[in-house]
Amino acid sequence: MKKYLNLFDFKQNVNYVTEVLSGLTVALALVPEAVAFALLAGLSPLTGLYAAFSIGLITSILGGRPGMISGATGAIAIVFIGLIAELKLMMPGIDINEITQYILATVILAGVIQMIAGFFKLGKFIRLVPQSVMYGFVNGLAIVIFMAQMSSFKVKNVAGELEWMTGTPMAIMLGLVVLTMLIIWGLPKLTNKFPSSLAAILVVFAIVKFSGLDTTSVGDIAPIAGGFPPFGIPRISLTWESLLLIAPYALIVAAVGLVESLLTLNLIDEITETRGSGNKEAVAQGIANVVTGMFSGMGGCAMIGQSLININNGARARLSGIVASVMLLVFIMFGSNLIEQVPMAALTGLMIMVAIGTFEWVSVRALNKMPKHDIFVMIVVILVTVFMHNLALAVLVGVVISALVFAWESAKRIRARKFIDEKGAKHYEIFGPLFFGSTTVFGQKFDIADDPDEIIIDFKESKIADMSAIDAVNKITERYLKVGKTVHLRHLSADCRELLANADELIDVNIMEDPTYKVAVNK
Repeated sequence: MKKYLNLFDFKQNVNYVTEVLSGLTVALALVPEAVAFALLAGLSPLTGLYAAFSIGLITSILGGRPGMISGATGAIAIVFIGLIAELKLMMPGIDINEITQYILATVILAGVIQMIAGFFKLGKFIRLVPQSVMYGFVNGLAIVIFMAQMSSFKVKNVAGELEWMTGTPMAIMLGLVVLTMLIIWGLPKLTNKFPSSLAAILVVFAIVKFSGLDTTSVGDIAPIAGGFPPFGIPRISLTWESLLLIAPYALIVAAVGLVESLLTLNLIDEITETRGSGNKEAVAQGIANVVTGMFSGMGGCAMIGQSLININNGARARLSGIVASVMLLVFIMFGSNLIEQVPMAALTGLMIMVAIGTFEWVSVRALNKMPKHDIFVMIVVILVTVFMHNLALAVLVGVVISALVFAWESAKRIRARKFIDEKGAKHYEIFGPLFFGSTTVFGQKFDIADDPDEIIIDFKESKIADMSAIDAVNKITERYLKVGKTVHLRHLSADCRELLANADELIDVNIMEDPTYKVAVNK
């Protein structure tokens, strides 16, 4: 357990003042988003706040990336919108309490899936995400964070519909937001002894409190008062039908949570020039979701905005995340009246600065230097992230497109050098990987009608990679055999020979050998 409770994960001194103050700042920034995401999913605000507390605390203690903040997120909330719609369709008349029980059960199942992914070390597959996808993910998320703040500039009209502020309320809101952003931007140029984001929140709070300015506060979104998260096993019917209902959504929640958490982990790794553990984080996220599902929380994952607030404040250890989670619970149980008075302008300005800091501006400057397919992938990932709010789908689409482009480019690289030796045998020296994408070009390299009776295909600079490649080799040798010619395969690597041997029952691989060319054993 010691390694999990160690506050000095990367063997650097911990500034406890910075950790505590940064944790307090993050706790304040968690409140409006946790409430907003719960409302987005059609749930009680406390389900979002409880999730932010329990997930944040557990991942801060057990997670693989000190300094990273986890809690209720919009990506998870959006998944539950689909589940709620299906529940209402299948069970007409179902009330919000019953819906909440199904969501809590889904969160627990998602946590179990995440734990399994961590135990089987599937976190390493995040390495398959190309840089263009990372740029698209981060830039799309920055745009989503920015767009989410626009709701702070709207108020409800007499009909209960949201409309843009006008006149004095808009002027006050804009002024306070700009003041917040200026303090966050300017204070670090003067001193780093106090987190600029916390200073901005305190200054704006004091201005509004003592001047009596009429502006939107946290309490105007929803009340946050509550007690300690109540424990309970989700009350749903334990039937096969119920499992089939929640399982697809649990899988999506698990995937979205892991993708967002691991990509956030990688981003913080780059910023801090340290290395976290993706598999350890996956297990921690799973445990956290199982626990939060039993303590009335809506589930969640890593939060890139709050994580960047924490890192930019100078926090590097687990303590900041622990303080943020504990202080959030204190706000819920004892300080709700005070926190509900915090101006939304301060938190809006803070999150806009996070969005600006999150955006990879270097990707814009490098547009004229990036390959066209990388630009296309980045734009697609941004669009999917912004318009569908599905980070897992965005990353999956980006990886698939990148893989297809790579396969296409690799397919064009296969070539053959041809010559006839002193014995009259024609050699085909193959260069480049032979796989499903290059089999057509491979087949076009051979002149079966005009070749001599003995053919040697040399794979010293190539590799038979898959079943499509085996089938292509089989077809070539078969075509030569039909015209009475002998084919030898040379310099097959051990794994290629094993692949051919394994395929022998599925495909009749026509390999001919003679005393001169020991095809399968040449090294």
